[in-house]
Amino acid sequence: MKLFNWSNIRLVLMFTLVVFLFSFTSNRNANRKLIKSTVVFVGDVSPFLRQETVNKLLIENKKDASSIQKVNLDLNKLEKILDAQEMIEKSDVFVSIDGVLKAVVKQKTPIARVFDEGGSFYIDYKGNRMPLSANFTARVPLVLGGINKKNNEDLADLFRIIYDDAFLKKNIIGIQIMPNGSLIMLNRNFDYQIDFGRMINVERKFKNYKAFFQKAVLDSTLYKYKKIDLRFTEQVVCTK
Repeated sequence: MKLFNWSNIRLVLMFTLVVFLFSFTSNRNANRKLIKSTVVFVGDVSPFLRQETVNKLLIENKKDASSIQKVNLDLNKLEKILDAQEMIEKSDVFVSIDGVLKAVVKQKTPIARVFDEGGSFYIDYKGNRMPLSANFTARVPLVLGGINKKNNEDLADLFRIIYDDAFLKKNIIGIQIMPNGSLIMLNRNFDYQIDFGRMINVERKFKNYKAFFQKAVLDSTLYKYKKIDLRFTEQVVCTK
């Protein structure tokens, strides 16, 4: 019985010692100051944002990261602050073992630039508005005309199709939204207009256009046309 009691006492003492050491180490670690902060951009690394801009948000306008104690950090709050920035899609904020406050940032991806009565802005890959950047201009189709709640989703789908297709992304440089909802498109290297019509059978129309282009570019007839009509899904009609 005495042996059993002594064993229990030893277990309690060992447990107490472990808890004390853990608490002491945790408290000491929490009171340590950070060494520095760093920002890493992932995905599309086009410099819409400067690292300095993100870093200021990260250290919440402190002079530098070395003035911040770990115990005063709220990583969830910092992520929310970064994610609220209009050009950031998602961020991940953490402190490394060596005391570096690190933010891994994915910027939004612009897929079209719109000019309308409200000014100029990008449409990002998710179909949301994204402000222009003073640091970098994206090479995306320029869109003239109104984007509203009625056509926003269909237009976003069309912009994504262009962005995801290497040929279309390279060649389609302009889109005009007509009052009746039909679209006129411009090609990078030729003067003709593409009468795309309304946003129906979109993938079929682009497929027809790519097949026509690949055939016509071989005999140089593309320079003779003023309009390429894609409104009829069974054929491509050209006007000289």
